Amino acid sequence: MFTEQGPTVRELAVQALSSIEHGYDLLAPKFDLTPYRTPDRVLDAVTDEVRRLGPFGTGLDVCCGTGAGVGVLRQLCRERVVGVDFSAGMLAEARAAFPPEGERPAAEGPAAEEPAGEAPVAEGPAVDWVRADARSLPFAPAFDLALSFGAFGHFLPAERFGLFAEVYGSLRPGGQFVFPIGAPPPVGSRAYWSLLGFDAAMRVRNALWRPRFVMYYRTFRLGDVLEDLTRAGFVVRLMPLTELGRRPDGSPRARLVVATRE
Repeated sequence: MFTEQGPTVRELAVQALSSIEHGYDLLAPKFDLTPYRTPDRVLDAVTDEVRRLGPFGTGLDVCCGTGAGVGVLRQLCRERVVGVDFSAGMLAEARAAFPPEGERPAAEGPAAEEPAGEAPVAEGPAVDWVRADARSLPFAPAFDLALSFGAFGHFLPAERFGLFAEVYGSLRPGGQFVFPIGAPPPVGSRAYWSLLGFDAAMRVRNALWRPRFVMYYRTFRLGDVLEDLTRAGFVVRLMPLTELGRRPDGSPRARLVVATRE
């Protein structure tokens, strides 16, 4: 599963026995070398679908991690993009991946020389980083688009409505909150038993060890998610992410949840 440059078994074990925040601080330097980073094909599929919903001025990446979602937002938003996460380690990696325009590493060789009198051309919207807990976002209604990738397993079902309400409060009227959600694996399949086993092991770990490390794969069920989004005030629709393929019965392997603040 992991590259030679990725985290060792010992490093993963130490992370798993830490809190969520400290665990991700430890994992951050090697996070993008693990399968936990959202695959590029998922990022690209979401980018293509959300582009049809725009244009957008400002964007928010909720639980941004090392910044994969910020990379998506920079393709979709014209003015400003903000990444928010509560792990200082993950934010440090994200800042390094998206440095301010004037601090980008210079290329070597003749190509690095700019014609005299020409100022560097800015690329994309401004990017800011905020350290905060997504359950208490420090934003006024300022964003046209919010998204999130791969973070919802870190929130217990009882916390989900509050999380969605915080995102709702960060969006302008007409703003949209989008995220992909995969179809559940067929009962009895290898993926089904793998996710079931992982969640069972995590529950045992959290019953026996403190601090807790909340990460569950089977608690983010589509019906419950749609109900909580609606309770938070969103109007919700689903869009198939056809670029990610279809299941044998013809249904999409993944959908894009589009929740709009009216």
